[in-house]
Amino acid sequence: MSGLFLGVDTSNYTTSVACVSEEGIVFERRTVLSVALGERGLRQSDALFQHVLNLPPLLDELFAGIDRKQIQAIGVSAKPTAAKDSYMPVFLAGKLAASAISNALDVPLLETTHQAGHVRAAMLGKESELANQPFLAMHLSGGTTDLLKVTMIDGIMDSIERIGSSGDLHAGQFVDRVGVRLGLPFPSGAELERLARAAVDRSLRLPSSVKGSACSFSGQETQCRRYIEQGMASETVAYAVYDCMARTFSKMLFSAVEHTGIKAILLSGGVSGSALLRELLESRMDQTLLYAGQGLSSDNAVGVALLAKDLS
Repeated sequence: MSGLFLGVDTSNYTTSVACVSEEGIVFERRTVLSVALGERGLRQSDALFQHVLNLPPLLDELFAGIDRKQIQAIGVSAKPTAAKDSYMPVFLAGKLAASAISNALDVPLLETTHQAGHVRAAMLGKESELANQPFLAMHLSGGTTDLLKVTMIDGIMDSIERIGSSGDLHAGQFVDRVGVRLGLPFPSGAELERLARAAVDRSLRLPSSVKGSACSFSGQETQCRRYIEQGMASETVAYAVYDCMARTFSKMLFSAVEHTGIKAILLSGGVSGSALLRELLESRMDQTLLYAGQGLSSDNAVGVALLAKDLS
């Protein structure tokens, strides 16, 4: 086997470690943080504590299955995005662990961002399609609804520029707040999609609030709360959420394609893993949409490990 590259990611709701080689993924494990039923998330201090508990067994399993002498570099998501003021305490857990491993093994440490890791993980298996051209990427999650322009140099990700975003709630927050209000566990994506699939009445239309490449979901979340309080069928509300997101994202992408001339589009982040959202979005788009492979839409350390490989 060729050299190995490790990745560590400690996001808001998932502790994850991964190992890749030139041949592909060698090892990948993750533990979803525990959120009490009825709660809409975790305080950073509580999430950080769970990461501290989760990392040792994950790393033990990783090192039990690989030859540590083959490790050439370690990547870690040190902050959410490349924005100057981007910071969350949860990423300190992964940074501390990765730094300790780097020093112990005397191998380079690459600090990157959670967002770059998501985009790189979604690129896996599609490198030849995206290697020599800029492309548009959407990072759709509980903490991010970003429309990005990604620039490539010699097949390696050079820069990520945010060209659109949400002005209030992110897509994942929209999904989770409606889901929790319907009595679903957090995170609510899988269960809310199950409800949406069962909807008989699909006529409800929430407004799609888009101005250029910027969007908003707070007003739609408020409307959903009112519909739920009025006793509207859960399935109807759930479907309206996915329909609203599809119409919103298609408008954002149309605007970005028109202004940049870029037609290659890659979707990443946990929300983009929804099969229903993909179906609804594709029905509205002329361009071919690319997605992360199975299991790589949600938070994971694979992309971070791949970035360590790319830049070594």
